Amino acid sequence: MEDRLQMADGLVPQKIVSVHLQDHTLKALEDQPANKQAQILPQSPEPSAESKPEPDVMEHVGRDDPKVLGAQPIPGKGGASGSEPAEEGDRGVGSVEHCPLHLSSCHECLELENSTIESVMFASAENIPDLPYDHSGSSEDVADDIRLEREGRRVNITGKAPNILFYVGSAPQEALDRFQEVRLVLADCVDTDSYTLYHLSRESALRDPWSDNCLLLVIATQEAIPEDLSQKFMAYLSQGGKVLGLCSSFRFAGFQVTSKSVLKETVQNLVFSKADQTQVKLSVLSSGYVFEEDPGERLSLGKLKGHLENEDQDRLIVQVPFGTHGGEAVLCQAHLELPPGSSVVQAREDFDLLKSSNSRRYEVLREILTTLGLNCDIRQAPALTPLHLLPAAEEIWDPLMRWLGKHVDPEGVIKSSKVSLKFLSSYTSEIEITPSALPVVTDVEAFSSEDFNLDIYRQNLQTERLGKVILFAEVTPTTMNLLEGLMFEIPQEMGLIAIAVRQTQGKGRGANAWLSPMGCALFTLLISIPLRSQLGQRIPFVQHLMSLAVVEAVRSIPEYQDINLRVKWPNDIYYSDLMKLGGVLVNSTLLGETFYILIGCGFNVSNSNPTICINDLVAEYNKQHRTELKPLRTDSLIARTVTVLEKLIDTFQDKGPNGVLPLYYKYWVHSGQRVRLGSLEGPEVWLVGLDDSGFLQVQQEDGKVVTVHPDGNSFDMLRNLIVPKQQ
Repeated sequence: MEDRLQMADGLVPQKIVSVHLQDHTLKALEDQPANKQAQILPQSPEPSAESKPEPDVMEHVGRDDPKVLGAQPIPGKGGASGSEPAEEGDRGVGSVEHCPLHLSSCHECLELENSTIESVMFASAENIPDLPYDHSGSSEDVADDIRLEREGRRVNITGKAPNILFYVGSAPQEALDRFQEVRLVLADCVDTDSYTLYHLSRESALRDPWSDNCLLLVIATQEAIPEDLSQKFMAYLSQGGKVLGLCSSFRFAGFQVTSKSVLKETVQNLVFSKADQTQVKLSVLSSGYVFEEDPGERLSLGKLKGHLENEDQDRLIVQVPFGTHGGEAVLCQAHLELPPGSSVVQAREDFDLLKSSNSRRYEVLREILTTLGLNCDIRQAPALTPLHLLPAAEEIWDPLMRWLGKHVDPEGVIKSSKVSLKFLSSYTSEIEITPSALPVVTDVEAFSSEDFNLDIYRQNLQTERLGKVILFAEVTPTTMNLLEGLMFEIPQEMGLIAIAVRQTQGKGRGANAWLSPMGCALFTLLISIPLRSQLGQRIPFVQHLMSLAVVEAVRSIPEYQDINLRVKWPNDIYYSDLMKLGGVLVNSTLLGETFYILIGCGFNVSNSNPTICINDLVAEYNKQHRTELKPLRTDSLIARTVTVLEKLIDTFQDKGPNGVLPLYYKYWVHSGQRVRLGSLEGPEVWLVGLDDSGFLQVQQEDGKVVTVHPDGNSFDMLRNLIVPKQQ
């Protein structure tokens, strides 16, 4: 009805609110002749004092409006609910035949409005809640919107985002918490632009026609499923519906869910078979239940299956086809929906095992969802945004503007081989943004970002020269290209740094790509090093100093010193020796007597998936030590990292490698580590430290210490180390 229904005075309605009509109102309307002149009744300007809001039975917690969760519907006198969709049986006898909704004012509609005015709260634009997308649809539309193809698969042709519904139990608050928990993990797997995710309450499941536009039903509660509700779910399956059971009691004939208390909330090794028969091995948290076939039954199971690597090879994942219309269920008794940092996971060893398998957990989930007909393809890259030129110190702004005025061309552009930067006082949507041509807004007062707080950055930056001038973007191809046109000309005291919230073409070592999801600290820093200096003669140390700066930036915060963040040679940031959560890329150019160096750095701060982030470590530390350390921010950590790096560079220039190596060895992951030279069958050696140029030193079996170099592969720098030929 959007944009097609108009009121008598020509106003276009902003929201359409469905209400339950009282029987006596409908009966009175039915008894009146259709051509009776409507009598205009006065409206009460105040809501009834007896009106009490009732909770929504289906909350739409969508991608664009997370505040909808828990929003109160418009209450009405006599228990009317303001946003509950109703089946035809709930609308009263004759309501469908005698009360059609007209597209213009008519006596019948006016009479309906006036007759029900006492049962609807008088609402202003301020107290009408944002209503969810109506996933119930109408009985007339459903037949056209959802069709069964010849092979039985349900296809949505409405043009609206299809629905994924979550039944998570009957207890109101617990259900909402559980819904949020399960919704988050599925939203990481599917394209939320293509699907809408709803909470399905028990009342709504029994009353509303939800199955008509449901692409997937997720059942994620260990409560016993009531018989009437189970019948609804089975009817949905028989019509070609798809069900994902996540540690639920839902089952049907042919197999049973059996308790194995010894497995409950323990970490187990799972072998998962994909549709193409390849296998994924991972650590999972077991629910304590397994699937067993009923005696005498022989089920025709699908290709997806998962069993434990134990003596009984207990089944934890089964794919079960159902009916003749393509219905099927994938049922899991492994907690694929719980993150490794869940409160259920108590031991740090269990956390480590689950985090190490986290990317494989998502691989299994995506395989299941794809098999059930959902699209889990990588989403389109976000649209590029303009850059903002920001000063970290007020006194640097005027000299910077004077310098820019002398170096831009007549159109305000500075060009490099990879990108052109056009400096503007303001930005409008008509200005084109491409990977090779980016506008730069110079109005600092107009800058605002939810993900980067300039004041917090300034408070945490304590440098003399580094990181003083910021090029900031919400979304940019890569920060490594942004400074190229400025790096050789700008005065050194105006230390440049490019910071982004998202990158669409992030760069890693060699030809590797660097994934750049929300929650990463992403930046490229410009430094200049005199050739004839301690560091200028040992440029490979720059990457080590940068990795060390990230770790020290976190572990030097009071009370955060035991967060297990470490450096891995040559340029990685690790959690313990288990998982990478950051890396460094260094590009250097020697011009005259000066190295101009771009240091690209990215590390996970608040993005838990698909691997691990710093705030995961903080949360796990709090759980293990009963502390209340606060999560860290990307803007403050970037500033702290740059501050630490400047101090490390100054120390290195003064004292050489020995000035920084004790701190480096304090945090590195390689103490006592053994590797093989040349190949997997090569001689075994022990890592003992770095040489004077920053390369690894190893001790051979005969006790001799030699320097080794990587073999050039870009995946594991410690694999196939080689001893360089002596010149």
